[in-house]
Amino acid sequence: MLSFSNIEQAKKFIQENEIKMVDFKMVDIDGRWRHITIPAERFTEETMEFGIGFDGSNYGFAPVENSDMVFIPDLATAAVDPFAETPTLTMSGDAMIIARPENRPFDQYPRNVVKRAVEFMRESGIADEMIIGPEFEFNVFDDVRFRTTPNRLSLEIDTEEAEWNTDQCGDGFQNRHHGGYHIELPQDRYYDLRSRICLLMEEWGVKVKYHHHEVGGPGQVEIEVELGDIVTMADNTMVTKHLIHNVAFAEGCTATFMPKPIYGEAGNGMHVHMLLKKDGKPLFYDEAGYAQLSKLAHNFMGGLLRHAKSLCGITNPSTNSFKRLVPGFEAPVTIGYAMANRSAVIRIPAYAKSPASKRFELRNPDATCNPYYAYAAILMAGIDGIINEIDPSTCGWGPYDFNLFDLPEEEKKKIDSLPTTLDEALDALEADHEYLTRGGVFPERLIKIWIDRKRKEAARINKIPHPAEFEQYYDL
Repeated sequence: MLSFSNIEQAKKFIQENEIKMVDFKMVDIDGRWRHITIPAERFTEETMEFGIGFDGSNYGFAPVENSDMVFIPDLATAAVDPFAETPTLTMSGDAMIIARPENRPFDQYPRNVVKRAVEFMRESGIADEMIIGPEFEFNVFDDVRFRTTPNRLSLEIDTEEAEWNTDQCGDGFQNRHHGGYHIELPQDRYYDLRSRICLLMEEWGVKVKYHHHEVGGPGQVEIEVELGDIVTMADNTMVTKHLIHNVAFAEGCTATFMPKPIYGEAGNGMHVHMLLKKDGKPLFYDEAGYAQLSKLAHNFMGGLLRHAKSLCGITNPSTNSFKRLVPGFEAPVTIGYAMANRSAVIRIPAYAKSPASKRFELRNPDATCNPYYAYAAILMAGIDGIINEIDPSTCGWGPYDFNLFDLPEEEKKKIDSLPTTLDEALDALEADHEYLTRGGVFPERLIKIWIDRKRKEAARINKIPHPAEFEQYYDL
């Protein structure tokens, strides 16, 4: 990332590096990047002042009758696009409503929502920095084919890593079922692919902590990044997904962040590590507290746990999300917290011992979310816990210092659980979202648009016959 501080620096770089095009990345409501590109000589002071016009209705936000918006680039996000054949400088930014006497931020635009959440946190006096670190789990496949038509419902995926290819590849180095965790070469066939992705991430300004193969034998891998401020990490989440998708595509394979692309294998989460700072000092550490966490940290966890069900409507916004959130695959299903316990929704890493690194992770999110909305919602739930001094230890949420998956069924029934379907999560979001609208962070209209949009997605998918139904019912 080049992080220009003014247009003169950007124009100088464009000239010295013979940049021919300037590309602008915008985020739609679902969390996909879209883009528009201009010749480099058209990138001027007027671009920064008046922006690039676009139709917000096609991004899922504004109504058609009031959809004219402008995109204002953020020079601090600039980077050279490694996939463009024509030398191209690309950057993200913010959406504005065209108004007099001057444009104003569009309150539904994802980047504006997370920025407003940070402003609200600072206005509250609680903290001035939210530091997060997502873990990116995804699958790499050699081939994927799918079709949904009235006469054909089909899906076929393949990777030479998979156990089902032991009689096809002829090399004998396939991964066992659930046997991929930290697997070595030659079974780890996508090792070099991940290294190339990580090098590009570093060039773009996304600091990589490490990468490795994950539990799922058929191409499940992970890249974990160093922690950073919430707005930057939302941008970096988009960058990371962009690089992973495009490097895989360029090398003749394909990558997906779907939470559960393979039946019977571990799914892909996007665990989010988090901590707060004020005046540069960490706020989550207390040597005398449970797991060395402060009262403020426990209250933040209390807010996350109180709103865990409604949060799923934003952090797990796909029907596929809830095929991952099932027992037996290291994915959380119960609402609780604990030290070093991967079966709890909130895990406190035992290895994070210093005051500066003391944190916890929320384990239910996945990368089908819009990261700007998801990270903002997590922050707002935590703030609500702090404002209302919610103590998770007195609310029946733990700490659970035992394997929640191994509890007898009668004991499991006593512990509150996450939603099991997208519809349940949306019901919870509809009933419980006041904490999101506090301070004007999430506009009420955005919540309504989001819920209506996701309900239509779920209804469409729920109406489609499934091949497993033929297996189960065809001969009755």
